[in-house]
Amino acid sequence: MPVRNPFKHALAAGQAQIGIWSTLPSPLVTELIAGSGFDWVLLDTEHTPSDVPLMVQQLQAVAAGCRGHTHGVVRPAWNDPVLIKRYLDIGAQTLLLPFVQNADEARAAVAAMRYAPRGIRGIRGMGGSMRASDFGRDAAYVRDAENELCLLVQVETAEALEQIEAIAAVEGVDGIFIGPADLSASMGFPGDANHPTVRAAIDDAIRRIRAAGKAPGILVVDEARARECLALGAQFVAVGMDMLLLRQAADGLAARFRPDERGPVTTSY
Repeated sequence: MPVRNPFKHALAAGQAQIGIWSTLPSPLVTELIAGSGFDWVLLDTEHTPSDVPLMVQQLQAVAAGCRGHTHGVVRPAWNDPVLIKRYLDIGAQTLLLPFVQNADEARAAVAAMRYAPRGIRGIRGMGGSMRASDFGRDAAYVRDAENELCLLVQVETAEALEQIEAIAAVEGVDGIFIGPADLSASMGFPGDANHPTVRAAIDDAIRRIRAAGKAPGILVVDEARARECLALGAQFVAVGMDMLLLRQAADGLAARFRPDERGPVTTSY
């Protein structure tokens, strides 16, 4: 039988899942942060130099580091059926797909996640001895895989926010993630996800996603704001980023010993 997906079942039960965002494509880093105790870790390939072969090692590192307590979520570079197929075949059970603008694009994502003839015209290609099916040992994988696969889609433009209810109505979508950085740019406030207009839109989106019966998600590295989002009903919330944690610690340590070398650094993350 396919491995149980605790993240998917926790979202279905309405339980909040606290995660960490990983943009350092190193299995050693992945193993380290997987042991920290988060419910999930986002393994990014959209804005990192990671790829499918390296992701195999990162998924193995999650399993080694967390001893079953942390779930690896993979973000492909695009909502593309070829990429979706490849990440599912190497054993990813939860995918976060960027820039889903409407219900049609959400339906295309569901179809790419499923084998024919199930669901919305399933188009996932059949693989034989792949890692996801324990190299062919799991004879029930093809039949039961979709029960443990979790699809998260990103809404990250003002236009996509208008389509939340339509996207949420697509059977097979488990959660909707709000992308604060791209959303702020789309709304005319690039790099300012804390602008009052953007914050209000995010708050409203969280409420609407939850009301539509799907799990809302977001990445927020400010603790107070993360807690606000959780209070509003966000269910899968990434509260930190590995690269940011390393950069802040390194910059802070250097500044304490070499205070005149550089001034304070301000970035969007």
